[in-house]
Amino acid sequence: MSSTTRPIKRALVSVFHKEGIEVLAKAFVEAGTEVVSTGSTAVKLAELGVDVTPVEKVTGFPESLDGRVKTLDPHIHAGILADMTNPEHEAQLKELGIKPFDLVVVNLYPFADTVRSGANEADTIEKIDIGGPSMVRGAAKNSATVAVVTDPTDYVLVARRIENGTGFTLEERRYLAAKAFAHTAAYDATIIEWARRQWPKPESFSADVADSAENEDANIDEKLFPVTFTETWDRTHVLRYGENPHQQAALYLDPLNQHGFAHAEQLGGKPMSYNNYVDADAAWRAVWDFAPEIAVAVVKHNNPCGLAIGATVAEAHKKAHACDPMSAYGGVIAANSTVTLEMAQNVRPIFTEVIVAPDYEPEALELLQTKKKNLRILKVSEPPRSKRQIRQIDGGLLVQSTDLINAVGDDPNAWKLVSGEPADAATLKDLVFAWRAIRCVKSNAILVAHDEATVGIGMGQVNRVDSCHLAVDRANTLADGANRTNGAVAASDAFFPFADGAEILINAGVKAIVQPGGSIRDEEVFEAARKADVTMYVTGTRHFFH
Repeated sequence: MSSTTRPIKRALVSVFHKEGIEVLAKAFVEAGTEVVSTGSTAVKLAELGVDVTPVEKVTGFPESLDGRVKTLDPHIHAGILADMTNPEHEAQLKELGIKPFDLVVVNLYPFADTVRSGANEADTIEKIDIGGPSMVRGAAKNSATVAVVTDPTDYVLVARRIENGTGFTLEERRYLAAKAFAHTAAYDATIIEWARRQWPKPESFSADVADSAENEDANIDEKLFPVTFTETWDRTHVLRYGENPHQQAALYLDPLNQHGFAHAEQLGGKPMSYNNYVDADAAWRAVWDFAPEIAVAVVKHNNPCGLAIGATVAEAHKKAHACDPMSAYGGVIAANSTVTLEMAQNVRPIFTEVIVAPDYEPEALELLQTKKKNLRILKVSEPPRSKRQIRQIDGGLLVQSTDLINAVGDDPNAWKLVSGEPADAATLKDLVFAWRAIRCVKSNAILVAHDEATVGIGMGQVNRVDSCHLAVDRANTLADGANRTNGAVAASDAFFPFADGAEILINAGVKAIVQPGGSIRDEEVFEAARKADVTMYVTGTRHFFH
């Protein structure tokens, strides 16, 4: 090995999680390594036969302040930070009577675990590690001569290098240092995320900042949009591949959050793929736009090919599937209600990639598990909670608040009637359904609905006219020739820039339309509806989805 290799003669060990430490203890004993350790770690190592020097014997100062101060001492940190390739550092250590460390093994207080347990604020604060990160950062900074280990999966390798006396090369120490910096950065990011939620900006600060006319950020929600984006995620699953087989992919989870679709419990089927996660998450969010009513969504390639409300979950699924049975092949099904045996029986003959629901009747689950062995069956106990969406662009992130059905214009009582007679109760129910459903359709989006179910969807087109044609064509070519637009209602996710799009829907027999309005040619659009005696409402709210 190269001349940068430094054998491990003296080690500092302080770990909260003791799993795997037996491997290191055996190596320490066999190599005769001098070991300095703290508290319960020292006790554990002594039980394993290691001749341990308690840290207080090195510092000459007892553990104090309920364990808050143990290693915060020059006798420890000078031993960690001394660059033994620097003769001046080596001379200073001798003058001070301090011995250098060759290895630092540390893992930190379980802050994220404590938060997830529901601990109170005082107990959570006590799990903010100070000495541990200080030792890790010091050793990582001094990787010129010190090896730092924070990952227990590295213990076997470390033990081998201790036993054979080789230690690590500079290149290897640098790699371990980079891992250590990532470890403390993630740890601090988790603390920041918790603190931002628990300790928001006081109103007194906000009032003072608001007085400054030149401060354009005075009213921004810092919980959603912090000045520095420092959150962290832990890699939990390496997926077979990404959107395509030549792409690599993995799933990461927020260490402070045990809820949400990413934590779905899989009850059957093959492992989830990247595309499965994307489509199932879209379907899961779509059905909760209709809560508390029972809804089912069928999604393909991140777009709905069927959405419906039903008196039962089986009825909702039957109506959603009927919108586009051809596209439902190989799709994802989501329900916001317990999947019943009747629904499971209806799903059985349909090739489906994923089904996700809050729960399953025992008989329904058994049927799906035994008769559809490849079907990925997911259970997610709670509805979506995310208030923020993140999208990466080259060199940066775009962050926005989640588009929910909660704007003023989403309330039908706020809609403005611009054409025709006010909708009767049944028509209004369909319009409300269509308006909620349009939120999850990729722009430009046009949706035709009847009986609180989609019958035609035009999505993702580069102009609204094409989306209108697509919605009408799909409504009237996917149901054995039945004219499903006649007497139906339609929704548009944004205004009609010209009357032509609305006229396509009107000529197809749509009796009522809901749309945001706001075009400079609104009057032309309204007039086209008036000439046809078609009811039209404007919401003043749009729901683009890119």
